[in-house]
Amino acid sequence: MSFSFRQVKYFIAAAETGRISQAAIDLHVSQSAITTAIKGLEEMMDTKLFERHAQGVSLTYEGHQFLQHAKHITAAVQEAMRVPSRAHETTKGTVKLAVSYTVAGYFLPIYLARFARSFPGIRIEFQEADRDDIEEGLISGRFDLAVMLVSNLRDQEGIGYETLIQSRRRLWLCSDHPFLNMPSVSLHDVSKEPYIMLSVDEASNTAQRYWNRTPYLPNVIFRTSSVEAVRSMVANGTGIAILSDMVYRPWSLEGRRVEVLTLSDPIPTMDVGLAWNRNLDRSGPVDAFCEFMHLALGSEQPQASEFKK
Repeated sequence: MSFSFRQVKYFIAAAETGRISQAAIDLHVSQSAITTAIKGLEEMMDTKLFERHAQGVSLTYEGHQFLQHAKHITAAVQEAMRVPSRAHETTKGTVKLAVSYTVAGYFLPIYLARFARSFPGIRIEFQEADRDDIEEGLISGRFDLAVMLVSNLRDQEGIGYETLIQSRRRLWLCSDHPFLNMPSVSLHDVSKEPYIMLSVDEASNTAQRYWNRTPYLPNVIFRTSSVEAVRSMVANGTGIAILSDMVYRPWSLEGRRVEVLTLSDPIPTMDVGLAWNRNLDRSGPVDAFCEFMHLALGSEQPQASEFKK
């Protein structure tokens, strides 16, 4: 019997939140990824770990037992992750880090806090900027590194990048929308509905690219740079929107439910990653931050020879 650390991590998140949807949000993955991981564990162990109910999930007796072992597993992995940190105890310096708006608000803060604990000798100077400013700053040397939407990069000759996570985009709609009763929903269907367009981080430009592959256009009734404005307007039935799972939360500020649907048309993922100047050597503190992000997210660490590509 074998299972992955990712399955264990997903199991713990579901156990601690009591909701598959919240665990998926916290880990920036789809609900189906959490469900599949838990199902795989239950099949391997030939026992039920959760009871499913309308409010979410709760641990069975066997689930409580496995949770204790799972926490020991994660503690051991976290200890292993601190080994590189100890190797860098003498590494001191500064990382000038640029972050895009969505990354700053919905992805990076928890990792910055963990990095600071693991590498107390390294100071992160971070600045929020738009894509043009980030790209110019990386080329000029004003920024050492960026955590940004790498799917938006334009200068792919001067800037190297690695994807850390891919967050799928789905349709947001209110809890009583008729689309919820349809067997499938397409961009053609969406084009007939009032649409709320998010503009921050070039979201509208990205949307235009996949809409341009169809003969349809969204019926945009409002444009906003605020994700929370989109969430509230969708929850209250003013319109619908297509946004990534990374920024999805099931409730608006007014306490109204936001539902999601996967569209039948292919919609590109929102890719978050690291970006740097291909033509400059990366410092020890920058390498430490990159290594940490790969370990924290369970993504594959590229070979050192790939860093300047």
